[in-house]
Amino acid sequence: MVNPFKDMRFRIARPSEPITVEDYRRRARRKLPDMVWPFLDGGAEDEMTLRGNRSAFEKWALRTKVLAGHPGASTAVTVAGEQLAFPVFTSPTGTTGLLHWEGERAAAIGAERAGTRAVISTAASWTPEEIADATEHRHFFQLYPWANPDHGGRALTTAFLRRARAAGYRALWVTVDAPAVGNRDGERRRGMGAPPTLSVRQMLSGAAHPRWSYHFLTKNRITPRMLAQEARADGAVGAVRMQGSLMRPDLNWDDFRWIRDQWDLPLIIKGVLSAEDAVRSVELGADGVMVSNHGGRQLDGAQASLDALPAVVDALHGRVPVYLDGGIRRGTDVIKALALGADAVGVGRAYIYGLVANGAEGVRHVLDIIRAEMVQALLLMGVGDVAELDRSWLTPASTSSAATPVLSS
Repeated sequence: MVNPFKDMRFRIARPSEPITVEDYRRRARRKLPDMVWPFLDGGAEDEMTLRGNRSAFEKWALRTKVLAGHPGASTAVTVAGEQLAFPVFTSPTGTTGLLHWEGERAAAIGAERAGTRAVISTAASWTPEEIADATEHRHFFQLYPWANPDHGGRALTTAFLRRARAAGYRALWVTVDAPAVGNRDGERRRGMGAPPTLSVRQMLSGAAHPRWSYHFLTKNRITPRMLAQEARADGAVGAVRMQGSLMRPDLNWDDFRWIRDQWDLPLIIKGVLSAEDAVRSVELGADGVMVSNHGGRQLDGAQASLDALPAVVDALHGRVPVYLDGGIRRGTDVIKALALGADAVGVGRAYIYGLVANGAEGVRHVLDIIRAEMVQALLLMGVGDVAELDRSWLTPASTSSAATPVLSS
């Protein structure tokens, strides 16, 4: 019998490069132990808000105008004085080194390579100085206004602000939706408490991910580094416990006013879902408002970020920029947020999927994917510049699973 394959050369096909954020999500899942995955991908309690952040985008359909004659689509915007190639930045995420040891440093490097910037968390696994030394451009800093009444009150917040300013950060995101830790059942079930608890199954899962385990044990990037330095926390468990004790259930508008007085550069309040809170924050000196529910990780059952956006935009009447995070996975998600009034959006989980899969280059590629999707969609819609986007480019989608949204001017 003649062998038809005799003269053929075979090679083992290499896995294709990810082409969507969801592709990166699947890769990230394979790289992380079971114990750690809920810290990245989970939310609070029944995860209604986590799911709502995604389903909110399904309520809107994009309108199109044919024969628009645009040879390309302009996406450049300015955020807090920094020119971005497109209206997407990385939102602050704490203790990201637990997921990939290069953490926030790689996030900032990847964001730069994609033409945008990162917002660096107070709880980052790298200090503001380390990240500034590793990057070429000015990034943004996020503040948790933690304080310990028994040890200096606001001294800790003052130290954070001083270090961020000295390291060259020129805009401040103040997170106000975390007076306590959200009830994250998925993390607790996997032993991600304070202190963490290990089962045989979890240890076996760690052993099945030797690269992650090696970096976990050798790189020492699993704690909020600046907090550990300033508060002299003892080890990773000590830092996590201290972080919880420093949260501010008593935080109020007087504290926000005080922070405004300490920082004379652009200040954005993050974690606003109501028009009333947005207006008050601007009256007290906020230079911008970020509509956010902390990625569904705090209050389960809270309004989806995109659903809350129009009322905030309408109440502010263009007095300050409005940003949004929560659920962004596609370029079309960005377009819908901009059409509803956001000036730019932040991505959190999306960039971390890329980080876990391939470090700084994974972050860069995820952002490039979102930008490419966005440009292609704008061209298909007949939009020549993101500045053209408003609510006239949206129409309620015909979906039986979501309430019909209402457009207003």
